[in-house]
Amino acid sequence: MQKTEWFNRKFPVIDDNGTLPSIIERLSGTPARIEEIISNADPAILTWRPDGKWTIKEEIGHLSDLEPLWLGRLDDLVNGLTELRVTDLTNQKTHNANHDATAINVLLQRFREQRQLFVKKLLGLNDEQLLNSSLHPRLKTPMRTIDLAYFVAEHDDHHLASIRQILR
Repeated sequence: MQKTEWFNRKFPVIDDNGTLPSIIERLSGTPARIEEIISNADPAILTWRPDGKWTIKEEIGHLSDLEPLWLGRLDDLVNGLTELRVTDLTNQKTHNANHDATAINVLLQRFREQRQLFVKKLLGLNDEQLLNSSLHPRLKTPMRTIDLAYFVAEHDDHHLASIRQILR
């Protein structure tokens, strides 16, 4: 099964803020899902590089690398900025981080702690803040908090699917 490249993905606008609790639940469960997926993996496969793509450790490290961006974009929305902050589309932070040299339990804990911050911030928003909208810099579409949360959840799943593909 061929997976759509991330930069080719399209994202729907979500009109119902009432689905945000379910999306937050999905986001908060990502660290446990990663741990479950790799729980029986041979440690050697965690640093195997298939076809020049990222290793499992790099996939996990990448998720951590982007958590500050998600928190920042959430701040942008809360503060009513017209456009969300941009990111480095070349992922230099991940390429330069040498995640393969980091113990897997450290990578997992780092991601868990960072994700908890994002989820806590989402849960602390009021209904009025959920209505704010900002332009996504790459997609050129308006996003509200629920759209950002969905985008992040889809990004998580994109990388979890990559991890599963390596394990197969």
